[in-house]
Amino acid sequence: MKKARILITGGAGFIGSNLAHYLLNKGHEVIIFDNLSRSGCELNLAWLREKHGSESFQMIIANLTDFDALIKASEGVHRIYHLAGQVAVTTSIQNPRQDFLENALGTFNALEAARLVGDDPIFIYSSTNKVYGKLQGINVIEKATRYQYENLPLGVSETQPIDFHSPYGCSKGAGDQYTRDYARIYGLRTIVARQSCIYGYRQFGVEDQGWLAWFIIAALKRNPITIYGNGKQVRDVLYITDLIDFYEAAVNNIEVASGQIYNVGGGIENTISIWAEFSKLLEELVGHSIQVDLADWRSGDQLVFISDIRKAERDLGWRPKIILRDGIDRLYKWIKELI
Repeated sequence: MKKARILITGGAGFIGSNLAHYLLNKGHEVIIFDNLSRSGCELNLAWLREKHGSESFQMIIANLTDFDALIKASEGVHRIYHLAGQVAVTTSIQNPRQDFLENALGTFNALEAARLVGDDPIFIYSSTNKVYGKLQGINVIEKATRYQYENLPLGVSETQPIDFHSPYGCSKGAGDQYTRDYARIYGLRTIVARQSCIYGYRQFGVEDQGWLAWFIIAALKRNPITIYGNGKQVRDVLYITDLIDFYEAAVNNIEVASGQIYNVGGGIENTISIWAEFSKLLEELVGHSIQVDLADWRSGDQLVFISDIRKAERDLGWRPKIILRDGIDRLYKWIKELI
C-alpha cells in the first residue's frame, strides 16, 4: 500500500501509540492529535521518539472541542483513526457535560474536519460495547465463577438494538451514529468499531478503565483492589495487535467495510470473569494471594458482554490471533519490567 498521510486522534494513548508505532514502521506519515490528559501519554510519546526518531511524526497538542485545530490537523489526510475522547463510565457520571463535549461534540468535529478538508479519508471510529446498554431482554444465568448468556452461545451481534445507558453510553453512542450517518449522507468512508476490552503493551490502567492492566499493576505493587459487584462479570478481551490487525483489514477491504458497524473483541474464545476467574491467574503470576474489598455494583455495569465477531470474519477475513493466556502473560511481563 502506498504511503498515506494519517491522523490519529488520541495518538499518545494506549491504542493510539501502538497504532502510531505500527504505521510509522510501515512508512506512513503520522499526525498525532492529543491533549495529553491521560496518564502515560508523555511516556508513550517518549517511546515513539526513541523507536522512530524525534522528528518522525507531527504532534498537535489540542482538545477535540478545538475545531480549528482539528481542521488544521485533517488537511489532506487519507485516513483518520478517531480514538480520542473520555473513556470511563464513572467519569461521565461525575461530569456529564465534559463527557459530552469530548465524545459527542469531539466526534462531530472530527467528522466535519474529515468531510471538509480530508482527501476522501477513511474514518475509523473507536466506539464501545456500552452502546448496547444493559442488554435488557437477554437472559443471563449465574454459574460458579461467571455469568453467561442463556441463549447467545457466540455473543452479541451488531443486530442487537442499541440502548444507551449512562452519559458515557449516550456520548459514545451519539458519535457512533453520527459516524455511521456520515457514510450515508455525505459518502464519507466511515467504519464504526464497537470495541470490547482491549489490552496490551503501553496500557497504563486505572481503576475505571483498563481493568486487566490495573489489576496487574495493583497486585504487583500490593495496592488495594476494590471489586464492584461480585467479580463474576464476564468480558471478552482483545490483544492490542489483534485490534490493529482489524483496523488494517478494514482499510484493505474498504469497499465492503465503508458505512459498516463491527463488534470488535476477543469473541467467545477469549472470555474471562473480571475477578472470580482472573484472580486465580493473577495470583499464579505474582506468586501470592490477593485480598480485595467488595463494593456495590456500579451504574450501567453489564453482567456479561461477549462480542459476536462473525461479521468481521465474513466481511474482512479477520479473527483474533492472540489467545487470552498468552496476551495476559505478555502484558504482565511488560508491566513487571516497567514498575
